[in-house]
Amino acid sequence: MNRDDDQKSSATTGKVAIVGGGPGDPELITVKAHRMLRSADVVLFDNLVDKRLLDLCPREARLIDVGKIPGKKRTSQDVINGLLAKEAAQGAFVVRLKGGDPFVFGRGGEEAIYLHQRGIEFEIVPGISSSVGAPAAAGIPVTHRGVTTHFSVITGMSGTIDRDELAARWGQLARAGGTLVFLMGVGRLELIVDTLRDAGLDAATPAAMIRAGTTSDQQVIQGDLDTIVHRVRSADLRPPASLVVGDVVALREQIAAGQLPSSPSNLWSLSEPM
Repeated sequence: MNRDDDQKSSATTGKVAIVGGGPGDPELITVKAHRMLRSADVVLFDNLVDKRLLDLCPREARLIDVGKIPGKKRTSQDVINGLLAKEAAQGAFVVRLKGGDPFVFGRGGEEAIYLHQRGIEFEIVPGISSSVGAPAAAGIPVTHRGVTTHFSVITGMSGTIDRDELAARWGQLARAGGTLVFLMGVGRLELIVDTLRDAGLDAATPAAMIRAGTTSDQQVIQGDLDTIVHRVRSADLRPPASLVVGDVVALREQIAAGQLPSSPSNLWSLSEPM
């Protein structure tokens, strides 16, 4: 019996795998995530997942789009939780496929707790978060010897924390120093920049906005806290995008100059058994 067959047989009692799909490039999923997708009976996937990853699933697998688009189509978390539990209770091996890492602003923890409370077995499969993957693809190291020893990953929006409290937390992190990586920050870019400057960051602090990081559609807008808003708005940059603030952004001029462009993803090789 091969590993895929073994995974299938263990799934007869019902199980959920909460899987990180990586930052965008489908080749950046893990070997384990690849194996889970090839074994799935049901896949619940998000908007930020490259849909080509779904080609790895068995033909008979049911694919359910539960993506959330701010201000547009939205599947509530309660509905998603219910679907996970229902499908697993009926004996399916369910893959919950998320962009990035399921525990970095991915609500993977909420889903894991929900499943545990209902006695449903689950497994966590970490993925590469866009908080580090997107800057790396853009030639920006989030830490660098002699420049910074730490970085913070911050949400630019929240459904549970109001705008003023969120901004107060951004200010605290700015005063703590290090690299700041804001996910989901396009809509509140002006507020973020104003808050960081009010917290004491110099207007000349380097900053970059990275859209669709690690993919063939990647865009990088570079500037500083004085110019980044104008440059991003002039480029009409749309989500998904990450904002990186800190002296490490200035290293991009040296790193990106010698960085080979990302090679096209070989989906044929991904579809082959591992």
